[in-house]
Amino acid sequence: MSWVDPRGLSTGVTTFVDARVSEVRRALSATLVSRVGGPDAASRRAEVLEAAGDRWFADDSPVRVIHADTAMFVGGLLAVFRQSLHPLAMAGVAQHSTYREDPWGRLHRTGSFLGAVTFGPSEMSERAVATVRRIHGPVRGSARDGRPYAASDPHLLLWVHLAELESFVTAHRVYGATRLDAADYDRYVAEMSRVAVALGSEAPPHSRAELRAALAGFKAELAATPEARQAARYLVAPPGLSLAERVGYAPLVAAAIALLPVDARIGLRLPILPITDRFLVPPITGGALRVARWVARSPSEPTHEAAPVR
Repeated sequence: MSWVDPRGLSTGVTTFVDARVSEVRRALSATLVSRVGGPDAASRRAEVLEAAGDRWFADDSPVRVIHADTAMFVGGLLAVFRQSLHPLAMAGVAQHSTYREDPWGRLHRTGSFLGAVTFGPSEMSERAVATVRRIHGPVRGSARDGRPYAASDPHLLLWVHLAELESFVTAHRVYGATRLDAADYDRYVAEMSRVAVALGSEAPPHSRAELRAALAGFKAELAATPEARQAARYLVAPPGLSLAERVGYAPLVAAAIALLPVDARIGLRLPILPITDRFLVPPITGGALRVARWVARSPSEPTHEAAPVR
C-alpha cells in the first residue's frame, strides 16, 4: 500500500492556493486600475515614473507618501464634499463640469494631474499645470444669486487648494498606512504650496496652523446651495456602479461623510450617526483600504500596515 506524503500534499495545496490568490489579485487589480485610474492608467503610471528629470518633490517627501496611499480614496471624496460648500466654486462645477455624464472621466483627469505633479519630472508637472490653467480660462459665469465667478479667480483657487489639503491630511491621519508626525504634515502643507502658486492661487498656507486659519477665513463665504446638495447626493450614490463596486465604494463615502464637520453635514443634508461614525465606519473602511492596498501592491512588495486611528 502506498501512502501520500503529507509534506508533499501540504506543498501542493499551498502552491494551488498561492496561484489562485495571485489570479484573484490580478483580476481585482485590473478592475481597480481601470475604474479609478482609467483604461490607460498602467501605461500613464509607467510613463510618469520612468521619465527622466528632476522632480518637484523628493523621494522622502510627505507629498509622495500621502498621495500614494489608498487613504486618498477617502480624501478625494472628502475634498469634493468640502469644495461644494463654496457657492461660487460649486456654481462653476454645476454649470461647466461633466461630472453627471462622465464622473469617472473627471476622476481620471484629477488623478492624472496629481500623479504628474507628485511623481513626474518638472517638465511634466509644468505641462500638467498649464493644461489645468488652460481649461480654467473659459470657465466663468454667474451663481444663482447673480455673483460672477471665474475658475481662474485666485481666491477660488485658494479655496479649492485649502479644501484638498485639509481633506487629504485628515484622511491620511485616520486611514494612512504610514504614520506621519506633525512636522511631516506641516512639511506637506508647505511643499504643496508650490502647486497652488503654479495654478495661480492667492498666497497658500505653509503649515497646518496657517491652513486652519485660512479655512476659518473662508467660513463666512460658505453655504450649502441646492447645487451642492445635489452633488452630495450624487456622490453618495453615483449611477453606473456594479454591485461589487458599490460594496467597495460604500465604506469610502461613509468614511468621507464621517470626517466632515457637523455643520457641513447638516448643510449638505448628510446623515449624522455618531456611534456608527466612531465605532463601525473606521474598522470597515480601514479593512476596505487594506484590501485595496493588497490589490494594488505587487505580490513581492512587503506590507506596512497601520491600524486606523481617530
